[in-house]
Amino acid sequence: MQIIDQKTKQSTFHITHHGAKTGVTGSCHQLDTHNGKLLIDCGSFQGDETKPLKVDFPVKDIDALLVTHTHIDHIGRIPWLLAAGFRAPIYCTEATANLMPMMLDDGLRLQLGMKARQRKRILNLIRSLTQPIEYGVWSSVANAFGTIADIRFQPAGHILGSSYIEVKLPDQQVLVFSGDLGPSNTPLLPDPKSPKRADVLVIESTYGDKTHESIASRAERLKTLINRSLLDGGVVIIPAFSVGRTQELLFDIESLIAKSLNEDEKRAWSTIPVILDFPMAAKVTEQYRAFKTLWGQEAKTTLDSGRHPLAFDQCITINTHSDHIGLVNRLKRTGEPAIVIAASGMCNGGRVLNYLKALLADKRTDVILAGYQARGTLGHNIQRGDKHVNIDGENIDINAHIHTMSGYSAHADQKDLLAFIAGIESRPNEIRLVHGDLHAQQALAKKIEASGFADKVIIAADR
Repeated sequence: MQIIDQKTKQSTFHITHHGAKTGVTGSCHQLDTHNGKLLIDCGSFQGDETKPLKVDFPVKDIDALLVTHTHIDHIGRIPWLLAAGFRAPIYCTEATANLMPMMLDDGLRLQLGMKARQRKRILNLIRSLTQPIEYGVWSSVANAFGTIADIRFQPAGHILGSSYIEVKLPDQQVLVFSGDLGPSNTPLLPDPKSPKRADVLVIESTYGDKTHESIASRAERLKTLINRSLLDGGVVIIPAFSVGRTQELLFDIESLIAKSLNEDEKRAWSTIPVILDFPMAAKVTEQYRAFKTLWGQEAKTTLDSGRHPLAFDQCITINTHSDHIGLVNRLKRTGEPAIVIAASGMCNGGRVLNYLKALLADKRTDVILAGYQARGTLGHNIQRGDKHVNIDGENIDINAHIHTMSGYSAHADQKDLLAFIAGIESRPNEIRLVHGDLHAQQALAKKIEASGFADKVIIAADR
């Protein structure tokens, strides 16, 4: 994609997509201008989109990396970016700067089995390059020849520290890269607010063809499922990512326990453990607490009332692997009720696999898929209704009840995406749709065109 200067008839910038072009993973976008080159995100590919962990484009002349947030499909290839020779500044929000080394450390350990000393060397280099920027503050990105652009991070409402990025070029054109936008009306983080201007908008389209269930109804549905489990016995398994969805689930469960149950329900719920079975989520939740100033008003009000929505008595964290295996075996043997939140969110790794392996065949088990399941992942196969799945080489029957709850998605749906675009005061010249399957990009493009929100709409998956 390029924009032509009408006076000189020369292109003033060019955008190349190194990922998230035909699907929802591997986000990586390169902005080339006359003055320099910027990279926006450098994420891993997942599911059917999985590719070798490498960077297959030149990086030594890239002047800076701008990071929208810390999900692995947006930061997972950063170590390989460094291996390819990248040594330029990494710009992100303050919360993202805190979370990024933690998330990458976990990924390098789990995916590559990398030793602590190796990981520490990589993470120290990332820390030395990272330059945190406050939300809402314009900052200049420059190289030896002068200013490339001014950049500004704005809250995206997706996860802690997430942002969309405004890029203002020296000729005053403004490009906006959405990263991943959060849904509206979530209790834990404030809604994203549209930029005043975006001459070119590069926007995600994960749910460009869907509308989520309401935030209000998700807690009631969760309550119904847990009450059913209490009657029948069995485990409620919720695969979740350590950043975002886990904290939303904890918030709702604490809220249900505190104020939404009748007396009989309170007595029954007081016996059910809420098990957080991945140490990384506990570390991330500590960061959520540390950055309380970034919370939404509902969460702040809850905290001011004396309740702690991300730290309550029934929430138990499982740290060691031996404790994890012991719990899996106990739950399989006894069938006692429990709510288990474990990684990974798409069931393509992590401790949740052991729970699924042990409990999918039990008809008392409930599995709540609370987020996007990429094609080719175990979560996607379970969600689409497979009767058998293969886990670690074993064929596992599925007798469990499978539920999809879109209200816990950390992504904006079609309605939210259109509202974000409609809120831009200065009508974009061009909107480019990325980070979505082809049908999602096409559906969103039709809505944008029908509403006249831009002069031109480009579907990245078509190119």
